[in-house]
Amino acid sequence: MIEIPDLAAGGLAAGTVLAFVLGGGLLRSRRHQARQGEEIAALRSHLDGARQELGRSSDAFTAEIVHLANQRMPAEATRAAHPHIQVPGPLHPEVDGTPVGAGLDSILDGLLTAMAQERRRVDAAARAGMRGATRDIQAGLYRLQDVLRGMQEHYDDPELSQTLFALDHENEQSLRRAQVTAVVCGAWVGLAREESHLVEAVTGGQSRLVGYHRVQINNHLEPGMALVSHAVEPVAIIVAELLDNALRHSAPDTEVVVHLERAHHGVSITIDDSGVGMATDERAYAQRMVAGRDPILLSELGDPPRMGLAAIGQLTRKFDLAVDLSSPSPYGGVRAVLLVKNHLLSKIDPAERPPAASTPRSTRPEAPAERVTHAKALPAAPVAARPAVIHEPAPDGEVLPQRRRRVRADAATAHVRPEEPAAPAAPRARERTPEEAAAALGALQSGTAAARSALETEGNDAR
Repeated sequence: MIEIPDLAAGGLAAGTVLAFVLGGGLLRSRRHQARQGEEIAALRSHLDGARQELGRSSDAFTAEIVHLANQRMPAEATRAAHPHIQVPGPLHPEVDGTPVGAGLDSILDGLLTAMAQERRRVDAAARAGMRGATRDIQAGLYRLQDVLRGMQEHYDDPELSQTLFALDHENEQSLRRAQVTAVVCGAWVGLAREESHLVEAVTGGQSRLVGYHRVQINNHLEPGMALVSHAVEPVAIIVAELLDNALRHSAPDTEVVVHLERAHHGVSITIDDSGVGMATDERAYAQRMVAGRDPILLSELGDPPRMGLAAIGQLTRKFDLAVDLSSPSPYGGVRAVLLVKNHLLSKIDPAERPPAASTPRSTRPEAPAERVTHAKALPAAPVAARPAVIHEPAPDGEVLPQRRRRVRADAATAHVRPEEPAAPAAPRARERTPEEAAAALGALQSGTAAARSALETEGNDAR
């Protein structure tokens, strides 16, 4: 039998072993709990850091959005009208190249696209409104022009004739401005003419300007060089605008020199002034405008809008003309060259249809069979042959005035026999101002009226 002391010793030993086992398990459990606590603390610390980082990122993103709305978008909107404006980049440079930076850039691109579409829509509406207004103004000015010319032919008083000439010239200025505005807005040029001498188109553009007497035209073309009908008025408009720029930006006591010369691809009309010239950026802007390759909005023409160069650009694109402003003038100002290409040129027999008496004669000698002696004409303003107004349907269905050249009665010619030597050309007399021309015409009309009255008196006395 097992004795009680032995049993107690065995139970004590078993309890000791069990206590050691339980103590080891408890120790391991506590160690595991400690590790879990450390992991939980680390996770909590990481989560706090992530929260702080997210807060900082949110603040940075908010700052970028505010910077985009307050700085970058207004700068982009201003740059659309003023290309020299610098657009700031992101507030934080590290944003570039990230998805956030790409998203911000896409917002700017969408803004620019929407602005461009809206500007084109507004510009189209403004052009349509201006076309309608200028059409009514042109029609009224044409009617006034007819009334003034009718009065010039009806009345013989020299002072009244002088006043009517001045009013006619002022009306021509208003008509030119309205016509240029209409051309910029995409309207028809407003006039259709028959085939005309090229030099008449140049003098016709000259006659529309204030200070036309400062323009010196040197005609080096062969006699009879002409323009096809649809190119006459565009060339006259372009020449008028180029001459207007030259006269405005040069001293009033200087001349603007024009040369008409034959070129390989057509005829070149070179205009030189001795004005202030243009800076490099101004020359680049002017060349872009007259080229007519890029669409031009009315808002790009300045305040007040400068219509002349824009009108030239419209016409060069529509009628296949070319204008170059890249070369400086040898006189210190600006050189403008208009190239009229061969397909716009024609030929007129100068014996059958001589140019107007006020146009400069060609420096090239005529062939013996074509040489003519022109009758001496009354000096007058350097205008082309006055076109008579008729009506022709416009492209949009409205009736606009059409003008055709009226043959001048003082341009009669007399043939010289080929075997006779040609008389030396007389030096060209100084062209008179409109006031002098009006006074001379009035004196002629008064003398004619006096002679008729004297003849009637003699007839009555004889009876």
